[in-house]
Amino acid sequence: MGKKNYEITNNIRTLRFFAGEMTQQQLAEKIGASRQTIIAIEAGKYSPSLDLAFRIADAFERSIGEVFEYKIIKE
Repeated sequence: MGKKNYEITNNIRTLRFFAGEMTQQQLAEKIGASRQTIIAIEAGKYSPSLDLAFRIADAFERSIGEVFEYKIIKE
């Protein structure tokens, strides 16, 4: 039961690049989070709350589906 059968990926690094090389710190300040949180989300080590996910999407003026992707992993 402990094994996840899904994966949440994101395009935050790419979106930061296309937003004028926005730094992790700049994004964190814009959405009211810590730089460590942004690092963990980008690395796939932390899944943000729905509220935080929407704030990230809003920061890039994108839909949440353009920033995050939910994939079901077949066993």
